[in-house]
Order: sequence, then structure tokens, then C-alpha cells
Amino acid sequence: MTKRSLFFALLTTISAWAQGDPAPAPPAPPVTPPVAQAAPAEDASIPDDGVRVAILGYHDLSEGQTETAMRIRTSKFRQQMESLRQLGLTVISLPDFIAWKKGEKTIPPKSVLLTFDDGWKSVYTDAFPILKEYNYPFTLYLYKNYIDGGGKALTLPMINEMVAAGATLGSHSVSHPYPVTIKKFRKEGVDKYDTFLRKELGESKRFIESKFPGSKITTFAYPGGFFTEEMFPLADEFGYTHLFTVLPGKVKRGMDSKTLPRYMILGNYDKIFEYATTFREAGASAPDDPAAGPGSPPPAPPTPYPVSPESGAVINTRLPEISADLSTLTNYDPASLSMKIGGFGEVPAVFDPVTKKLSWKLNRRIRQQSCEVSITWKDTATGKPHSTPLRWSFRIDRNAAYQPDGE
Repeated sequence: MTKRSLFFALLTTISAWAQGDPAPAPPAPPVTPPVAQAAPAEDASIPDDGVRVAILGYHDLSEGQTETAMRIRTSKFRQQMESLRQLGLTVISLPDFIAWKKGEKTIPPKSVLLTFDDGWKSVYTDAFPILKEYNYPFTLYLYKNYIDGGGKALTLPMINEMVAAGATLGSHSVSHPYPVTIKKFRKEGVDKYDTFLRKELGESKRFIESKFPGSKITTFAYPGGFFTEEMFPLADEFGYTHLFTVLPGKVKRGMDSKTLPRYMILGNYDKIFEYATTFREAGASAPDDPAAGPGSPPPAPPTPYPVSPESGAVINTRLPEISADLSTLTNYDPASLSMKIGGFGEVPAVFDPVTKKLSWKLNRRIRQQSCEVSITWKDTATGKPHSTPLRWSFRIDRNAAYQPDGE
């Protein structure tokens, strides 16, 4: 699948669940792709400081229920939080993000912002204990009609406890309207649409601030990522300074703050988390990102385990030995280890039980300028494939390793 087709498949998947309402609701209307279909605009007058922020969006969690686009397994969520630590990524707070975006503060060049949409009770029961364990700040995007909504909804005491522990709050509208509902009001004329938007954007902000007096609501997450231009002046009027879509991509300081990208982490598609946590050198867009253009270079993120050639290395041979030192890896079945190499597929890599090294010496030359490697394994605790495989890439020095096509 090409990056372009993957990107539009992703948007379709996100749109399918984003239009849904976690509270009991009638069957969802036909899928309508989000408005956000192009990369966010940038202000050329704001110098690029090289910092990139990946904003991760979560919904429901459960260890026992089937994973869906909206629901992620609690153990997988824990693994993802551990991956952030192993990758050396800094989880920042919403206030720090805003201060950086305004040019008032510096943050690490590879930062992550954690957000949770709607107000699912599982954020309190499942995610909150893990976030406290890792000391990760996070933001809740709540919509009025689901707060204290019973069943699977967060209660006011739960939200207050998380706020007291450092969580920040943002608005997610009053009713979490379907895109079809927004379009319906828009077709009914300027006045009715204005009244509708004022309620969804304004009343939600007033309600949250009244229930949580210490919280000043200045950010908004578009339900389903759906927005129209009429929302922008109202956002200014109500004091929203930063608004978030569901278009995946890294945030740069100069990006339009009314259409900021977010990676919505799907429970049934792990690639999104991989895209979100892959950073290139400062000053470049994230590679292999669904929003990146065709022909982007392969990723070179740090790896949690020593590998050879190293991630991002430039080597002068097209017949290297590729290996990974897995001596610190735990809870895995050695028989399940699998190495795949771009252009070769799965290869017969050998695992040394003494050194815990998995390796394979190439038996034919790498023809591409870059080479991507992935290693997967099964978790002994669950018997299922580990949710975050080991992935890295390296490059070939074309001049030093040049070989005629016939060789």
C-alpha cells in the first residue's frame, strides 16, 4: 500500500468512528471524511526552531473487551507508554505546549502531548494509574453531555481527582455532533448555524469552567476532526487559542493553531503509534508519516535495543550483517523472533541463546539506497505478537558501495 492510499484509508477509518458518540445514540450516519484533508498552513514569519511535537489522541481502554478503532487494550497502552520512555521522548503538558507554540518557552526537540477524548470512565480506571506511574501529564477533551452521563462516562469526582493530580481540561463541544448534523445546521442558514456553533463551542467552555473553577479552557478538539471556517472567528470570540483536528502529523511552531494535527491512536491498527513516535532530525517532517509526501526518506528513530547497522547509519557495503542485541528484552518467546528486511521479506535470522543476539548476513546485495528492518516476537504473558516491534533503518553510501547492476 502506498503512503497516499494508506493516508486516505486512515482518514476513512478515523472518520468512521469519530462521527460516533460514546453515549447511547442512534445508528451512525453514513461516513463522511473529515474536512481536514491538507497539511496545516504555516506562518512563514515564525522561525522554525526544529522542535516537533506528536500529539497522541486516545479514547476508550479495556483489557477484556475486543480492540476497536476507539478502544485500545490496557496492556497495549502500558506498552506504548513504556515505548515513549525507551525512545527517549519527552511527554509535555498542554500548558508547556501552548507556551512553546507562542514562543514563550523552549521544549525538547522530540516531544509528545497525550490527549483523551470524550470522557470515558476507563481513562480514570485504566489509563490514569499508568500515567501516574510514568509521571506523564495529560489532557482530557470533554463534551458536556457525556460528563456524569452514567455507564461508561467519567464522573465529576473522577475528573476532579485527575485535575488535582495535574491533568488539564479542554473542550470537545456540548453534544459531540456528527458531521452530518453540522452540515444540516449549516444548510439552514447563517443565523441558525451561528446559534448552533455558539452553543457547541461557547456553552461547553462555560460549563467546564463552572464545574472546574481552577481550569481555564482555551483549547478545543473538533469532534471527528470536522471543522468549517465559520468556527474560527467564534473560537477567537470564546477565547480558544489552540484547536485540534484528527489529521496525523507532527506540530511545528509556525503551524496554524486553529487546525493543529493529532495522531488518533487506534486500538486495531498499531502503525499509527509507530508513525507518531518516529522523528527525523530537527528541521524535517516525520518520515513514513501518512501526511508526508511520496518519496520521503526512511525513518531513523533511536532503538530501545542495540542494533547493527545503527539506526540512521550510512554504511559502505551492500552486504552487511544485520543484528540486534536482545539481551535486555524480557517476556518473549525466542522461537517467535522474526526478522524482516526491506526488499528481502522475512529472512532466516539466527538467534544465539547465549549472547541473545539475532542476526543475519545478507546473501545478496541491497539495491536500494536505504534499508528498513523490523523484528517481531510474541509476548509470553499474552501469547500474542508484541504491540511495538523493533524497527529501524540505515542508508547505503552510493559511491563507496556502488556495484554495477549486473553484479
